[in-house]
Amino acid sequence: MSSTYVEAAEAKAPFDWKRVFFLVLGVVLFGIIYYSPPWPDAIDPMGKHFTLSAEGKGALAVFALAATWWIFEVLPIGVTGIAIGVAQAMFLIRKPEVAFKDFMDPSVLFIFGSIVIGLVFTKSGLTKRMAYKMLAIVGEKTSMIYLGCFVMTAALTHLMAHTAVAATMFPLLMAINAFYSDSDHPTKFGKGLFIGMAYVAGAGSIITLLGAARGAVAIGFFKEMTGKEISFFELSYYMAPVGWLMVFLIWGFIMLVCKPEKAVIPGLKEKAKRMYTELGGWNRREILTLVITLSVILLIALKNWVPALKTVDKTAILLSSTLLFFIFNILKVEDLEDIPWNIILLFGGAMSIGFCLWQTHAAEWMAVNWLQLFKTAPAVVFILGMAFFVMIMTNFIMNVAAIAISLPVALVIAPYLGVAGEVIFFSALMTAGMPFILLIGAAPNAIAYNSKQFTTGEFFKFGIAASILLMVVVYLAVAFIWPLMGMEVFLK
Repeated sequence: MSSTYVEAAEAKAPFDWKRVFFLVLGVVLFGIIYYSPPWPDAIDPMGKHFTLSAEGKGALAVFALAATWWIFEVLPIGVTGIAIGVAQAMFLIRKPEVAFKDFMDPSVLFIFGSIVIGLVFTKSGLTKRMAYKMLAIVGEKTSMIYLGCFVMTAALTHLMAHTAVAATMFPLLMAINAFYSDSDHPTKFGKGLFIGMAYVAGAGSIITLLGAARGAVAIGFFKEMTGKEISFFELSYYMAPVGWLMVFLIWGFIMLVCKPEKAVIPGLKEKAKRMYTELGGWNRREILTLVITLSVILLIALKNWVPALKTVDKTAILLSSTLLFFIFNILKVEDLEDIPWNIILLFGGAMSIGFCLWQTHAAEWMAVNWLQLFKTAPAVVFILGMAFFVMIMTNFIMNVAAIAISLPVALVIAPYLGVAGEVIFFSALMTAGMPFILLIGAAPNAIAYNSKQFTTGEFFKFGIAASILLMVVVYLAVAFIWPLMGMEVFLK
C-alpha cells in the first residue's frame, strides 16, 4: 500500500524542463566547440604564433560543458567533476591515466586533510567552545556577528592556508547559524555568513605567503622572468592595505545583498556565556586536537624559513594530522562517512580541467588573444585588463597556472606601454586570490557550499557583483594606494 502511494507521488512529480535544458545545453556547447573547424592562431606582440590544437579545442569544449553544468547545478557538483575526466578520456583529449590521476593531485588531498581538521574540531567539541567564546565577545547584533566572523577568518589566513582556515571556520559558522535559525531552510543570514567567509578567506590569503601556495610560486616565477626578488615583507607591505580593504568592503557588500532578517538575536550574549561555562574544562580530545593541528600548521609555516623542511611536501605534513587523529582514536572509520565527498570530487574535476587547459596550451592561447586586445591601450587599462583575465581564469583553473600563462605575455607588452613589472605582478596576485564567481575557483568556496545555505546560481550571481567590486579596488590600488606607498607603477 505504502509503495503504491510512493509510486503515485513520484509519477505526479513535475518534469524538470529547466534541468534538462541546461543538461542538453552543456552537451550542445561541447559538440559545437569540439567539432568546429580549426580556430585561428593567437599571435603575441613579438609575432610568435600560438596554435590551438585539436586537444586544446577539446579542452575548451570540456570547459564549456563543466561551466554550464556547474553554474546551473543540473547534476551534483562532484558528479560534474567526474564528467570532466570521462569526457577527456572518451574523446581522447588527454590520456585516461593523466586525466583521472589529477583527481588524486596533492592539492585535492590537501583539501581532504583540511576538511578532516574541520570535522575533528566539531567532533572534539572545540568548535562549540570557539563559537560560544566568539559570540560572547561580538554580542547579539547580526551585523557584528558577520564582522567578527569575517575578521577572524581573514586574520587566520595570515598564518595558515585559506583552505585549512575555511575548513576550521565552517563548523564554527554552522554552530553560530544554529543560534539564528532552528530550521534547515536557507536564510539570508546563513547565505551571507558562508558566502562572506569564502570571500574574505581569499582576501586575507593574499596578505602573507602563508595564506596560499600561489604567492611563493608567483614570486619565484617573477624572479625567473625579471631577475627581481620580492621578499616576504615586501609582499605583505603592499598587499595588507588592499586585502583588508576588501575584507571590510565584503562585509558591507554582504550586509547589502544578504541583510539578515533579524537585526539582533535576543539573549544571545548571555546564552553563549552560559553554554561556554557549561562545557567545563578542556578534555583530552580537545587538547590533543589542538596540539596536532597547531603542530601541523607550524611545520607548514616553517617551510618558508627552515631549509630542512623545504623539501617536505605540505600535503604530506597536513595528512599526517589525519593519521594522528585515527592513531589517537579521536576519529573512527565511521567518521569517514561525514566527509563531503561531493566537494572532494568537485575539486578533483577542477584540477583535471585546470591541468587539461594548461597542458593542451588552450589557456595560453586564450591569454595571448585576450592581452593582445590591450597592446595599444592606456597603461592603466592594460593593467586592469591583465588583472581581469587572471580573475576570470582563476575561477576555472589553478590560480598559479592563471598567473603563469598571463605574466609572460603581460611582461613582454608592459615596457612598451611604460608599465613597471611589479605592478603587473601585484595586481595579478591580488585577483588570483579572489575567485568569487565559481565554486571551483577556491576550496573555501566549495567548503562554504556544503552549508546548503545557497545554490551555485546564487554564488555565481553574487560573485559577479563582488568581482566588479574587486576590480574597482584593483584600480584604486594601481592609481592611488600603491603609488602613495612607493611602488613604481609607470616606468620613468
